[in-house]
Amino acid sequence: MSADVLNMPGIQMKNVDAGLDPSSSGNSLNVRLSAVRADIPAMGWKRVGLSLNGSLTRDEQGRWLFDGDVKLTGAPGAALSKAHVTLVADDAANTLQVDIVQDKASASVAMPIDEPTHAQISLKNLPAGWLQGLLSTVWSGRATTGKVDAELALDVLDKGIQTTGQFSLTGVGFDSPGGTLAGARLTGSGRLGLDTSGGGAAITLESTLRGGELLLGPMYARLPAHPVQLSFDARSQKGALSIQRLRVNDPDALTLEGDLGFSPSGDLDRLALNRVDARMPAAYDRYGKSWLATLGLPGLQSSGAFTAKVAMGSGGLTSFAFHTDGLDLQDAAGRLGVRGLRGGLDWAVGATRPATQLGWRSLQVFNIPNGATEAHWQGVNGKLTLQKPAAIPVLDGQLRVQGLTFDPAASRGERLQTSLVLTQVNMSQLSRAFGWPQFGGTVGGAVPSLRYVDDRMELGGGLTLNVFDGFVDVTALTLEKPFSDVPVLTANVSISKLDLGLLTGVFDFGNITGRLNGSVSNLRLVGWTPVAFKAQLLAPEGGRISQQAVNNLTAVGGGGVAAGLQGAVLKLFKTFGYKRIGLTCTLRSEVCSMGGLGETNGGYTIVEGSGLPRLSVIGHQHEVDWPTLVRRLKSATEGNAPVIQ
Repeated sequence: MSADVLNMPGIQMKNVDAGLDPSSSGNSLNVRLSAVRADIPAMGWKRVGLSLNGSLTRDEQGRWLFDGDVKLTGAPGAALSKAHVTLVADDAANTLQVDIVQDKASASVAMPIDEPTHAQISLKNLPAGWLQGLLSTVWSGRATTGKVDAELALDVLDKGIQTTGQFSLTGVGFDSPGGTLAGARLTGSGRLGLDTSGGGAAITLESTLRGGELLLGPMYARLPAHPVQLSFDARSQKGALSIQRLRVNDPDALTLEGDLGFSPSGDLDRLALNRVDARMPAAYDRYGKSWLATLGLPGLQSSGAFTAKVAMGSGGLTSFAFHTDGLDLQDAAGRLGVRGLRGGLDWAVGATRPATQLGWRSLQVFNIPNGATEAHWQGVNGKLTLQKPAAIPVLDGQLRVQGLTFDPAASRGERLQTSLVLTQVNMSQLSRAFGWPQFGGTVGGAVPSLRYVDDRMELGGGLTLNVFDGFVDVTALTLEKPFSDVPVLTANVSISKLDLGLLTGVFDFGNITGRLNGSVSNLRLVGWTPVAFKAQLLAPEGGRISQQAVNNLTAVGGGGVAAGLQGAVLKLFKTFGYKRIGLTCTLRSEVCSMGGLGETNGGYTIVEGSGLPRLSVIGHQHEVDWPTLVRRLKSATEGNAPVIQ
């Protein structure tokens, strides 16, 4: 028999060739069936090649028995590429039983002969990839690895299928086109319901998972060996997937309830977590580590617990609420840490929310310790707003936050605006926190406006550092990508009336008296390393300079002592009078263009002498490699510069 098209319930075959031939014994029939193309919509199989060969007999009870081989080509997951099939048709019992075995995988199907659209299915050690066709009817993702066991009831309807039953997974993996929904090495069991008869597909899942990895949108889970409950209702239509009534219960780490939605491309376009109960550090280790690492907070140390709600749309964050009775957090790099965090925040886009309080016992930002404080917040018209000024103790001084407005929904444009007053911060302690030499004095200043725009902080006004009995003013400060590994800082620095005696006393540079003025304009640091600036330093009022300081300035400028002053004479004096000291450096492309008070015999004057013996220091290197200059300065400040003989 041959046919161009053969239609049966649930299957269509094209270019069919079938035949029955008596066996050599005469007790059976040899059956052969082939189809160039077979389509089984309920299984998601399209354009599958089919070949069936075997022996058909009838036993004493009148049952038809078939034993043979089936081979499919082009089936998703290479299903039934070389399988053995047995079939028992018992008309008296109105039962058709089909058993299929390939390697260690087996499938058994039992159905009424007069109602072949209803079946009981048993699957053992079935490769998850074999279910790819069925999976494609409800979702754009794909199964990748693992084995499946299941006991299912299946009804094939005019417009789809309905199935329910128990299943178990061993090492199952799957992924999605957008990469936002995936799993690996999942092991567990549960109950599944699937209905594709109403347009799209409705899925119900109640499961218990033991180990493996799971990605649901922004939530990545490294599941523990003990049972974790996962359940949801979902609907898939035209490639989009909506997960409703999502519930995750990991008893010692996380309880989560909410909804998720994915676009046909696999991107997350809706998230509403109505309940998040997290217990640290287990919740972080299993569910938060990867997500926070993408935000620049790897290796977080944590303890305590918190509850939260969060909602997101396709455009970003739309609401969140957070509360804790005690939480400690510390990132591995020491950039951010908080202890004794208590209280909460409540915000929603475009809305006004109830006022909250949030405080801490201690806060550490970029190695700077801050004392206890409490702040009063309220979400007003979609912006999180500080309701009254907050005072934060810092290094024997105080940081007073006069006002702060933050827009959590802003992905670009102005995200944050604040005004700050810094008073009497101990410079010695600040230096120690940053690993600097121990400067004396205090730091203070007012910042009328600090804005966080796009991924850039901009300082309005300036900071004034009262150090070395003088002042250092920082203006036009910006910080791009402040929470990345390579932040970019720009600023202008003005120096006024610094006491050189106090300044040089901090370093082992040699003593210089007098007052220092100057500027560092167009300063640019990348990853906290200078890449560009124009520096001018000038001590215009004269003073005394020690022999060691003379040696070090000479080494920095790559020059020598002018006026023929011999080393033997130089060694007779411990200090010298000077009229002026001046040094300039313009850094560009890792080369520093050096200068001083003025040009002298092909060089430049760094120290202009005064009195007897009259001493002048001349620099001869106009272009100095920046790493070389840094090494010279480091050597000079550590007291290792060569002594002029």
